[in-house]
Amino acid sequence: MDREVILHLQPKIRFMSDRVPLIIEFPVRCSAAMLYSFLSTPSGLSEWFCDDVNSRGDTYRFFWGETEEVASVVRKKTNYFIQYKWEHDDSANRFSFEFRIDVDDLTGDGLLTVTDYVEPDEEHEMRSLWQSQITTLLRTIGS
Repeated sequence: MDREVILHLQPKIRFMSDRVPLIIEFPVRCSAAMLYSFLSTPSGLSEWFCDDVNSRGDTYRFFWGETEEVASVVRKKTNYFIQYKWEHDDSANRFSFEFRIDVDDLTGDGLLTVTDYVEPDEEHEMRSLWQSQITTLLRTIGS
């Protein structure tokens, strides 16, 4: 077989670095401290993000039924942002997903910005998933 034909027969391998940023903003009505606790603590995350969370230092184990995923906290600033990197994420991106909290000094209105790196063909599905998850979070905190 000639080389060109062989290359077409090999499956296309996708790497996490092929991912694109998905950025979604959600208005929130609660204190930055309260919201940050739901984004950064095992007890807060298990209320809306997954079934259970265990942490040891900056390593978090997330559980969805029998599925377990491990992430590390890359950077954080209390009440402002937290960035997580999935253990299996070998991309050059600094983080896999981030939660950022902004509060308008004049009005007190809050904004939660979620940034996630997703496969281009899964962008719509991941946007829907995040919207569902954050809706659960906002309901949980009464926002």
